[in-house]
Amino acid sequence: MNDEYKSLVGEATRLSVPHQLTDEATAGFVGAALLASNGKVYTGVSLTGACGIQFCGEVGAVMSMLKDNVSQIKAIAAVSNDHKLMPPCGRCRELMFELDRRNLQTDVILENGKVIKLADIFPERWQELWEDSIKPVV
Repeated sequence: MNDEYKSLVGEATRLSVPHQLTDEATAGFVGAALLASNGKVYTGVSLTGACGIQFCGEVGAVMSMLKDNVSQIKAIAAVSNDHKLMPPCGRCRELMFELDRRNLQTDVILENGKVIKLADIFPERWQELWEDSIKPVV
């Protein structure tokens, strides 16, 4: 893993410290850091709440990136509060893909220095059912 990716992991780890906000809500079970195509690092923390109100740390990082009108992610790291690197959940994979198709080439940083592409953990996307069948009428 290169130094730039180690820095992302360090930033995500720094943020993955849970703190109770109310009886119903906790922030920080997961910290996330992403490197965007503009060279900037964006971060986020998870929010867990009652009644199904929850957001992953990756969502926070992505929303921060979108404020700069950037949608392409070069690399992403998500760290749980027990300091484990984890891949984005299915909802986050879908979010990253829907924002920018180029995000299939995003490097996902995992345990033991392993780095894989988002496309490798996001096969058989539902959109593929229509991409080949819907062609412009000429």
